[in-house]
Amino acid sequence: MQFGIMFANTGFGSSPDGAKAVVQAAEAGGFSTAWTVEHVVVPSGYESKYPYDASGKMAGGAEDFDLPDPLIWLTWAAAHTTTLRLGTGILIATQRNPVVTAKAIATLDHLSGGRLDLGVGVGWLEEEFAALGVPFAARGRRLDEYIDAMRALWTEDKASYHGEFVDFTDCIMRPRPVNGTVPVVIGGHTEAAARRAGKRGDAFFPGSASTDELAHLIGVMKRAAEEAGRDGDAIAVYAGAGAKPGPKLDERVESLAEVGVAQAVLPTFPPDVLADVGRDLVARYG
Repeated sequence: MQFGIMFANTGFGSSPDGAKAVVQAAEAGGFSTAWTVEHVVVPSGYESKYPYDASGKMAGGAEDFDLPDPLIWLTWAAAHTTTLRLGTGILIATQRNPVVTAKAIATLDHLSGGRLDLGVGVGWLEEEFAALGVPFAARGRRLDEYIDAMRALWTEDKASYHGEFVDFTDCIMRPRPVNGTVPVVIGGHTEAAARRAGKRGDAFFPGSASTDELAHLIGVMKRAAEEAGRDGDAIAVYAGAGAKPGPKLDERVESLAEVGVAQAVLPTFPPDVLADVGRDLVARYG
C-alpha cells in the first residue's frame, strides 16, 4: 500500500514556506504523492452542490480561503523535493484550453524529472464555469476529447486531432514528458467517472467513497476497461483515507487494501507531524 496527502496546496501548504515544509515532510515520511486541488474562483453564495460533503459545501461552508494554482504550486513543490510524486487531485481540465494545458503539463513533468500525475475531472461548480465563460454542459464529452488531444500532443511528432471541441493539425510540442507521456488519473465518484477511467485512465481516483461504493465503482471501471479492450487490473485505484491517525484510520487502510486500492490518500497534517505519520504507516502497511 502506498500513501499520499490530499489538499496539499491548502491550509498549511498555501504559503511559500508552508508548501516547502509540507512537501519535504511528506517526502521524508515516505508518502508517495502530494495531491493538489483546484478552483480558479469560488463565486460567493454558490448553489451548486459540492459532491464530497453531506453539507453540499466546501470546507464546512467556507468561501474565502487561499487556494494557489495547482500547476504553479507543484512547480514550487518540485523544486524542493526529489522523489515525491506531484499530483493534481484534480485539475478541472474542462475549464482550460487543452493545448495550453498540455504544454504546461509537459513542462512541469520535464522540469520535475517525470514525477507528475495528472488527475482530471469534469468539475461540479457551475457558477465557476459561468465566471470563466466556459459551458457547463457537455463537459464529460469535452474532457474525453481534451485527454485524447493532450496525449496526441505529448506523443506524436506532428500531432493532429479533430473533434467536436478540439481541432488542430501537425502541431509540434516540445519538451515532451520525460517518460513519453503523463499518467492520467480520472477523478470522480460517479459511475460515469468509473467508466471514463476504464476507457481512458491510467488510474482512477474516486475520492472518499465508502468501501462498498468503492468496490462497486471499481467493478464498473473494470467492466468498462474490458469493453474497451484494456486490462482493468492494470488501472491503479487511489482513494481517500479521510481519518486522523488511530484505529479508524487503520480500519480504513485495511478495508481499502481489501478492495484493491493501491494508494490511500490522507488529509495533509501539519508539517511537524506529517513525516512521523508517514513513517508509521509505511512501516506497518507499505
